[in-house]
Amino acid sequence: METGAQMSAKTNPLSYLTQTLDDLRAKGTAPRLRILEGEQKPVCTIDGKEVINLSSNNYLGLTTHKALRKAALEATRKYGVGAGAVRTISGTMTVHMELERQIAKFKNTEACVVFQSGFTANAGTVSAILGKEDLIISDELNHASIIDGCRLSKAAIKIFKHKDVADCERICKETENFPGRKLLITDGVFSMDGDIAPLPQLCDLAEKYNCIMMVDDAHASGVLGRGGGRGTVDHHGCHGRVHIQVGTLSKAIGAMGGYVCGSRDLIDYLYLRARPFFFSTGHPPSVAATCQAAFALLDSPDGEKLIKKLWANTKYFKRLLKKKGFRFEGSETPIIPIHVGDAAKAFEFSAKLFDAGLYAPAVGYPTVAEGKARLRAIVSATHKRADLERAAEILSEVGKSLGVV
Repeated sequence: METGAQMSAKTNPLSYLTQTLDDLRAKGTAPRLRILEGEQKPVCTIDGKEVINLSSNNYLGLTTHKALRKAALEATRKYGVGAGAVRTISGTMTVHMELERQIAKFKNTEACVVFQSGFTANAGTVSAILGKEDLIISDELNHASIIDGCRLSKAAIKIFKHKDVADCERICKETENFPGRKLLITDGVFSMDGDIAPLPQLCDLAEKYNCIMMVDDAHASGVLGRGGGRGTVDHHGCHGRVHIQVGTLSKAIGAMGGYVCGSRDLIDYLYLRARPFFFSTGHPPSVAATCQAAFALLDSPDGEKLIKKLWANTKYFKRLLKKKGFRFEGSETPIIPIHVGDAAKAFEFSAKLFDAGLYAPAVGYPTVAEGKARLRAIVSATHKRADLERAAEILSEVGKSLGVV
């Protein structure tokens, strides 16, 4: 005799999703989407409640900057609201090419291509330049977009322990005579722990073992490096040693999209072979113009002031948290992980913080490994000292009540 679940599956072939959701909800690990009402600011209204916002990648507060607003409005009036086609047909507009030249100059590379998102920039690039006869050597904590790009390429994949240069060299030695192409790939700043890759040492290995060197600088651009935050390549002085630099337009830049920088031939090849690029409509002109305004700002004294404020706020908030008993030894950037371990407890911690006036979302599996759940707090240049002081108080009070600190 058929069970209720079997009968349900016959009438609704997606019924297994309902069961999975019910299980996650029972465990307390299926949070609903929270709704931001109004602007993305350091203190904002979410689900009708005013909260201190430690959840945003808006490192420099550019999502609401007046220069970016002005650029978006002017571009809309001049070009309309959309590109109207994929970039390889008639969707490449003047603003797209101007932006790509501007980013290439900012990153000190020959050329740049803008993708529709940072995720597609990584996934589209890795899968375009490598095939099943090739090899990828990847940090175990690299972003999901890198992981997906590696899988799509069908190349062989070898994983080295997080930031472990010796383990990476072990793999390089073992595969020294691999007949295909080899790619060594790492995040510049790791998004869940806020630590920085040992890029100079990885570049040494790439050169020694004849690997393509690729860095995803999504959380480093506009944050690390000289003159407006040119990323980990600049931070470590590795110009000319990294063949492929990936970045995002949706974090410090404050808008939407991703990009890849490198040689002119690399970019021309991606125009022709990166599937997300040539199967997606080009950015709306307002978005491209917004990003142009953001990079112009980063290249100005005002941009440098914002980055200095970001780092001053980061150091201040970390000092406050350490005084409250929190430990986050790995973090070297404005990303501050507050480790909890158990996912249900992490989501409970986040919910209670929200009730107390602080939004710091929990992160669990599959974003991080089982048993590694945490809250991820991100500081911005636009937080006021009073915001950070109150945030530390709330974290301490709620954390103590749950035995987290």
